[in-house]
Amino acid sequence: MAPLPSYTSPVDVLVIGSGNAGFTAATQAAEAGARHVVLIDKCPQEWAGGNTFFTAGAFRTVHNGTTDLLPIVNNVTAEMAELVDLEPYTPANFRADMDRMTSGRTDPRLSQVLIEESNAAVKWLAKQGIRFQLSFNRQAYKVNGRFKFWGGMSLKTDEGGKGLIQDHHNAALRHGVVIHYSTAAKRIITDPATGAVSGVVVEVDGVDKLIKTKAIILAAGGFEANPRMRSQFLGPGWDLARVRGTPYNTGDALEFAIRDVNAKQAGNWSGCHSTCWDANAPANSGDRVISNEFTKSGYPLGLMLNNRGDRFVDEGVDMRNFTYARFGRAIHAQPEGVAFQVWDQRTIPWLRDEEYRDAVVEKIWGATLEELAANCAQRGLEDPASFVSTIKEYNSAVHAAEKERRASMKWDPAVKDGLSTQSSTLKLALPKSNWALPVNQGPFMAVKVCCGITFTFGGLSINPASTAVISQSGSEVKGLFCVGEMVGGLFYGNYPGGSGLTSGAVFGRRAGVAAARFIFTLETKCQY
Repeated sequence: MAPLPSYTSPVDVLVIGSGNAGFTAATQAAEAGARHVVLIDKCPQEWAGGNTFFTAGAFRTVHNGTTDLLPIVNNVTAEMAELVDLEPYTPANFRADMDRMTSGRTDPRLSQVLIEESNAAVKWLAKQGIRFQLSFNRQAYKVNGRFKFWGGMSLKTDEGGKGLIQDHHNAALRHGVVIHYSTAAKRIITDPATGAVSGVVVEVDGVDKLIKTKAIILAAGGFEANPRMRSQFLGPGWDLARVRGTPYNTGDALEFAIRDVNAKQAGNWSGCHSTCWDANAPANSGDRVISNEFTKSGYPLGLMLNNRGDRFVDEGVDMRNFTYARFGRAIHAQPEGVAFQVWDQRTIPWLRDEEYRDAVVEKIWGATLEELAANCAQRGLEDPASFVSTIKEYNSAVHAAEKERRASMKWDPAVKDGLSTQSSTLKLALPKSNWALPVNQGPFMAVKVCCGITFTFGGLSINPASTAVISQSGSEVKGLFCVGEMVGGLFYGNYPGGSGLTSGAVFGRRAGVAAARFIFTLETKCQY
């Protein structure tokens, strides 16, 4: 790494955070004309990439179908393209999903920018060398010989988050961005005469230093790795949630922005993205080798029961990428914060290998439901009898519903197929609304899961046009911009899968351009 800038050597743009949003902002700022762009992160270099590194690299974007996306992906041959069923995802589709997932609470200005610029953002990333693929492994099922994409999302990056960060790193270096790790931002300095930012105090090797800068872009993530803040804002017991990603997203930048420039808070501070996570995963950070493979998102194909043997969610209420970000919270609310996912021989072959192969998960087996329950009891199931009774009650409901289903209704995991547990003769208090097959063909398999927190939804208020940070007075903080997980007001309670990385790219680009323009304006004024 290059030596830190001296006290008297100001930079044009200082980006704080090395995830997707930070790298996007840095590269875009350099491309837009900022001459000296520096990116810093408090983590050591071996932890570079923030939460982005731990993602599957999924991007949700508006598109016009296969012909719109094929030019930017590297994994579809001409022969494969003929077997792909990929419906266009329109701005209206994206808007409906954003409003539905957030119960209408999303800031309409923020989400409109996200929607309108999503397609341009991914194509810009592709031009920077980000390698995209169609997400056959996560977002498509092969049904009747054809790849059917579902859930409005079809793009991912080659090698997931790992590949995305490597590609971002390479792009930033090509644009002359200087990168410093093990450099912790601690305080924002402003000009007392103008209120504009003028520098950031950072700590390096235990020593405070000042980086003078004309513009700052905050991209340092949320507070998901901070047990104190989780307990304070998400609620009691959230200090015990497992952290899916980087241990360095501890909310420092949120706190010093609020303290130093009176930044206005916005969004769902009691909300977060949390998902079904391997109960044997590390507690306080992700694993940079296993990474996103600790995710356990096969619940729509089976059942999920708590350690008292009761179901607690409708596993088939919606497509997986519209439920996985909130079902972690549902698991966390269960006794001991754990659950068991269960499948039989019908659906076990449909589970994704990267999440359920022997090398990454402990599988619990039983030739009968009773044996499965007994083996789960050795791993924390408190009521095996209730576990068996619940599954048999579910099976009875499915059998009753099967008698009333139209002959044309077929099980199809790529659509909401309408195969539910409900019938005129038997209704479960908690239905399974789609993909309801009986769980009665042994041997049976279970996996123990818990809640894994991904990122928090509360953040700072920004001007959607420029990403400028808004102060409590309602005015913009001159030269201060904010992107990524630090932006508040976009997601509430839930989010459409893949929209987080897209948000980082969309607003990262806006921040980079706005910071470069801000500097140009400053320099122009100085000439007169």
